[in-house]
Amino acid sequence: MIVHFIGAGPGAADLITVRGQRLVESCPVCLYAGSLVPPDIVAAAPPGARVVDTAPLTLAEIVALMAEAHAAGLDVARLHSGDPSLYGAIGEQMRRLDALGIPYDVTPGVPAFAAAAAALQRELTLPDVAQTVILTRTAVRASGMPNREDLATLGASGATLAIHLSVNNLARIVRELTPLYGADCPVVVAHRVSWPDERILSGTLTGIRAAVKAAGITRTALILVGRALAAPDFADSRLYAADHAHVLRPRRAGA
Repeated sequence: MIVHFIGAGPGAADLITVRGQRLVESCPVCLYAGSLVPPDIVAAAPPGARVVDTAPLTLAEIVALMAEAHAAGLDVARLHSGDPSLYGAIGEQMRRLDALGIPYDVTPGVPAFAAAAAALQRELTLPDVAQTVILTRTAVRASGMPNREDLATLGASGATLAIHLSVNNLARIVRELTPLYGADCPVVVAHRVSWPDERILSGTLTGIRAAVKAAGITRTALILVGRALAAPDFADSRLYAADHAHVLRPRRAGA
């Protein structure tokens, strides 16, 4: 018996990995976060499987379900949205499974920031514009932020920021990042990216709050901030330059 922590992807049922899909199809117990994992993914569970929406459950209740399955020798598909390594709350689950001697593994998933970049048809790392992406969040009602991970510190780098779980903190985000990125810096708010009701709002630090308020977006949104989101002019990558040789493309005679 094993508990499989599975990244279900950002929302679209066909953005789960092949491995994740096969695990869901094979496990007689399926635990999923109902507000974030689409029904089409859970529908792949085998006939007769026990399928439980864990959204209303506590950590102790979720672990109890896993322990019950372990006692019965039944594999568990534990579905988390996006990639479980990012704000997946799997760390505390694995810690309790370790204490109980219950084996588990982790299958990665497509993270929301990657799905948002795909929807935008944008590269988040452009030469001479931004070569770093910082994944972060702000403190709202959940856990606080560690020291030295405040937006002012992270934003000083000028990197592309992918800010999770923070749309209700948008006023503070704008206030803290405007001096660092400039009022005209591009911002994207991606709401339920890849779901049928996906909404992508593009703007600047100056106007994004009004756009989000008008759209009525209050949760399940990712905020992207950075010049790479709308840079019209940037240098080509050296990767494919004719005068750039490497082990797979040795320097040609006469070059």
